[in-house]
Amino acid sequence: MEHLNVEIKAHCPDAAFARTILQQANARFVGEDHQIDTYFNVPSGRLKLREGNIENHLIFYRRSDMPGPKTSEVSLLETKPNTPLKAFLTNALGTWNEVDKHREIYFVDNVKFHIDRVNNLGEFLEIEAIDKDHTLGKEYLQEQCRFWMQKLNIQAEDLLSVSYSDLLENKIPAKK
Repeated sequence: MEHLNVEIKAHCPDAAFARTILQQANARFVGEDHQIDTYFNVPSGRLKLREGNIENHLIFYRRSDMPGPKTSEVSLLETKPNTPLKAFLTNALGTWNEVDKHREIYFVDNVKFHIDRVNNLGEFLEIEAIDKDHTLGKEYLQEQCRFWMQKLNIQAEDLLSVSYSDLLENKIPAKK
């Protein structure tokens, strides 16, 4: 399934505050997932296999590395737990990184929120405004992202321009 995302990733100095805001907004709590994201070598974009207790997907995406709301073109293929895909793709493409995280997953309408604890990096918050059928448009998704950034008190200095895999690859220390 292909869809459009506008998303942000930020350091999360106060996960309890984020949870409170999401609860006040009547966010639907999906659960907490322990996820391993394995990134494979590809010539452009990113290809990762997400293995979790709740979410299991093969994900290909293209996104520019910039702070603030950014557009991602995402192709998502649902997989089964313990799929042989990891060994198959490792043999075919090789891997370049693995991200181990615990993720709380919430939804408000079409907006997905993650409160993440990433091994060796720290706590983060992600907002993904999702347009599954291309009816909402990029501008509306950007507006949703900005609204939630303000509501969750995400400051410009908290925003990340790169993925967790890049932070781990470059050994960028987590913000305290």
